[in-house]
Parts: sequence; structure tokens; C-alpha cells
Amino acid sequence: MVGLIGYAAVAIFYSLFDQLAARGTLYTVDLLGKALFRGLRDPGVLFFPLERDMTAIFWYNALHLVISLAIGLIVTSLVGWAERNPSRRALVRFVIVGGYVVTCVAVGVLTAPLRALLPWWSIIVANSLATLAAGAYLVRARPGLWQRLALVTA
Repeated sequence: MVGLIGYAAVAIFYSLFDQLAARGTLYTVDLLGKALFRGLRDPGVLFFPLERDMTAIFWYNALHLVISLAIGLIVTSLVGWAERNPSRRALVRFVIVGGYVVTCVAVGVLTAPLRALLPWWSIIVANSLATLAAGAYLVRARPGLWQRLALVTA
């Protein structure tokens, strides 16, 4: 569930991002799918209208979903481990924050040729929303989790 929430948060963010930028539905997903699965590397083509490639959109969404689900499983496993091992809570917090940073940097580096249409701030906001939404779900699903994993416990 955590990975699904993260996936949905990013998808909704970029849907709104594309609409507000007047680029149309699925523009960013189409672009990322073309870059990943069709070899699109020349940002110059972005100045021209591009027809949506539903196959690239499908495969990019499938990959994004699988990665999000894997991240969700890792995070929930780490949280469960921290709950069972109070002395390791600081390590788990560090790993989760580090994972967030590594994810943002990895996406940023991999999408560098498309920076004009996928700015750094959007990568950070999308991943922050995913983290906050998934974290809120975990806190609601596991009563007392916030207190157990907080930096300072009462």
C-alpha cells in the first residue's frame, strides 16, 4: 500500500504539473517513456508537437509502479524492523532519509537531458509528496508509530 500511495502521489503531481504547464495529459510520462524505452535524447525535439506513444507511456508507468512498490516494501520492512529493534531506530531514519535523497538525485541525473521540461524542483516536490502521503498512511495504519520512531520519545 505504501508503494502504491507513493506511485499515485507522483502520478497525480505530474498530471497537475502538465495541465498547469498547458502541455496536456500524460506529457511528462510520455516524454520519460520515450527517453527510457525509445532512446529519446535530443531535447531539441521538444520544441515540436509530439504524438503520444501509448506503449512508452504504458511501460514507463509499469516500471514506475514496480519501483514504487519495491520502495514501499523496503520502507515498511525497515519500519517494522525499527519497531522491533528500538536501538536501530536512528539507523532506520537515516536510511529512509538517505533513500529519499538518493531517489531524488538518481531521477535528476537520469533525466538531465530533459531538464528544461522536468526541473529539479518538480522532482523534489513529487518525491516529497510521495514520501509525505505514504508516511501519513503508515502513521495512520500503525497507531503509535510516530512516537515509537520519533527522534525524541516522551
